[in-house]
Amino acid sequence: MTRWASFVVSHKRWALAVVVAVVAVGGVFGLGVFSKLSEGGYADAGSESSEVARLVQGIGQPTPDIVAIYTAPEGSTIDDIGPQVQATLDEFSSRYTLGNVSSYWSADPISREFLVSKDRTKALATVSLGANSGVTFNTFGELPPQLAVPGIESQFAGASVVGVSLSETLERDLIRSEIIAVPITLLLLIFIFGGVVAAAVPVFVGILSVLSSLAILRVLTEFTEVSSFSINVASLLGLGLAIDYGLFIVSRFREELRGGLTPIDATIRTVATAGKTVVFSGLLLICAFAGMLVFPQAVIRSLGFGAMAAVASAAVLSLTAVPALLAILGTRINSWTWSRTASDRSDARAHKFWGGVVTRVMKHPGIVAAVIVAGLLIIATPILKVSLGEVDYTALPKDNPARMAFETLGSDFESTGEGATVVLRGLDGVKPQGAPIAALTSAVESTPGIARAEFLGSKDDFVTLQASYSEPTDGLSEAESQSDAVSALRSITPPDGTEILVGGGRANVDDGNAAIAKWLPVMIAIMVVSTLVLLFLAFGSIVLPIKAVLMAGLSLAATFGALTWVFQEGHGAGLLGVTPGPLESTFVVLILAVIFGLSTDYEVFLMSRMVEARAAGASTEDAVIFGAQRTGRIVTAAALILIVVTGAFTISGLSIMKFLGVGVILALIIDATIIRMLLVPSLVKLMGEANWWAPTWMKKVHEKAGIGH
Repeated sequence: MTRWASFVVSHKRWALAVVVAVVAVGGVFGLGVFSKLSEGGYADAGSESSEVARLVQGIGQPTPDIVAIYTAPEGSTIDDIGPQVQATLDEFSSRYTLGNVSSYWSADPISREFLVSKDRTKALATVSLGANSGVTFNTFGELPPQLAVPGIESQFAGASVVGVSLSETLERDLIRSEIIAVPITLLLLIFIFGGVVAAAVPVFVGILSVLSSLAILRVLTEFTEVSSFSINVASLLGLGLAIDYGLFIVSRFREELRGGLTPIDATIRTVATAGKTVVFSGLLLICAFAGMLVFPQAVIRSLGFGAMAAVASAAVLSLTAVPALLAILGTRINSWTWSRTASDRSDARAHKFWGGVVTRVMKHPGIVAAVIVAGLLIIATPILKVSLGEVDYTALPKDNPARMAFETLGSDFESTGEGATVVLRGLDGVKPQGAPIAALTSAVESTPGIARAEFLGSKDDFVTLQASYSEPTDGLSEAESQSDAVSALRSITPPDGTEILVGGGRANVDDGNAAIAKWLPVMIAIMVVSTLVLLFLAFGSIVLPIKAVLMAGLSLAATFGALTWVFQEGHGAGLLGVTPGPLESTFVVLILAVIFGLSTDYEVFLMSRMVEARAAGASTEDAVIFGAQRTGRIVTAAALILIVVTGAFTISGLSIMKFLGVGVILALIIDATIIRMLLVPSLVKLMGEANWWAPTWMKKVHEKAGIGH
């Protein structure tokens, strides 16, 4: 690190100019990522439901992209408005290549009853786009208005309609959140640093990090599917972590200047110490998010890519642009302050406060540790009742037209067409005929949760039935009732020489959640093992890394307990404007990685200074006090800044972004204060000299690569 720092400061102006130019060009290129994003990727491509979807493609009616709901004006009937609606549909069909158009007014008598509302004041038309329609994701939003009929209330639902609404809301939220977060963060940093110049450095690097993350994601869209949600994740982490790293490095630089070093020497010393901490921090976070790449769902992998892009951007810029900028600014880092001694007084107050807190904690470490652990475990108890769900229309704001249209479908119509697709396939390559089909139809119709079964079509070596769900009973929710029905269908014994496959929307969700449950332990193992290895190298200790992982687990448990209590059980959900329901599984995985990564990140910040003090000959107690004094304000300020950045997402119209924002905020509050500044010092005190034990070989590795040497 010293050699790298010397190179950067020797070419400081060139280094800064090159970094800014590269990021600026990359940022312009990265802005094109919005047109390349995916709204799908939630399915496990290797699951039974995905295989069914591939088999039945082209059989029966395709899934509609748009479901139009037309309400007859008062004094008119749905038959009266038929000619106007049909004329609009015919004109729309003349403009685009469509796969299928069906409506109440054109359907056969049996199908017609499923396309009319219970009170017969509303009727449906469904539109499926053809393969060569020429409609792209960016132009899809132009379609629904063309299906509106003047003088007739028209609503539009459908998976594609919801997908576009989600994307548009995300893009608006991204712009709004950064407009809010950046100036507030700058004001906070001015207060923390006591000066404008020092505060501007982390914000400047944060903006560069966001642009860099967009460029990386734009490149990734050429090779893999990238979810629209990854943009918000990359923005949140890129801005927040770059500012946190900048805060950590600038604080250390000013500390070295106060110690009497020249600006050049202070920069080199800062990179060799705080810079090395940033390297370990970045590696820890990247390893945490790398665990997301094991999942079969493209959306989870793309969220992992977005998070890794943000971390890498923040770390690299903090080790290039920040040192170059510090070397150029030198003592001017303290310019534009309201008092020349403001920074020194602020640091002195922080040292006194956090030193006092930790000293009091270490007088009664056992009591402090027991009370905190017990309290966090109580907060975690709702996690025992957690259930997983999916991203659907309820993620949209309550006044969103697409959500209102879906709610109209659910409340006013007998059936929304939801059902299970049942495939009966011959094992010998011969299509089943006669008796096996009749036996399966009878078995499906007698399955609890299924109202009826209809022949959908046949192809190659299989036949397909569509099983419609019945209304939920026994107090079950619709999702629970449908999941039970899917499980029952899959347990049907197939006729001799055949196999049964079950797909459909609910089966797809259940298979996705099953894949998450299967691969989650693998992800956790990757996070834990990589964290232990890196922290062993960083701290030269066996005990400290194990303690860090356990603290991260405790923070995770408490956070998810609180999230379950609010978002699933509904306590306070109304204040946030969200609809209670099962936790969205994709974002559960993301939050787990984010919280685990940030928890170990702050552990590195705190323990790095403790290890430095210990390496200089301090006792365990003195090392704890030294570490808390030097990092208490930094860790708290870093968490506060991330809370501001994340908090901007809690005003999003999307419940899933609120879920992410609230989850990260809760974790930061718990981790950066209760765990990091109270529980960790008490545990280090209790463990005494055992904290620093490690085999001789590990000590030698640590001396070459670890923090504190």
